[in-house]
Amino acid sequence: MSDEERVVQVLPEVRSVRPGDRLRLCRCGRSACLPDCRDGCEAALELEVRRERHLLLCRCGRSARLPYCDGAHAPDARSFRERLQRFFGR
Repeated sequence: MSDEERVVQVLPEVRSVRPGDRLRLCRCGRSACLPDCRDGCEAALELEVRRERHLLLCRCGRSARLPYCDGAHAPDARSFRERLQRFFGR
């Protein structure tokens, strides 16, 4: 197996939140504990949850929509067949 095939994929975090929860999420991608932001970072997104829901949060730091995952962690699917296989998990 080549080094390129051994790349470890960092999957997003699905976080359940409830009304009243307060989150401090990273928008710069430099936090060592993604998706949470380190103290003192001015780029943090401070979020007060108003309704119960699930958030899909980036842990790899490559998302263009930080702190939310946009799928940038996944390798490119070269063909339509690869995209279908990824979608259906086969």
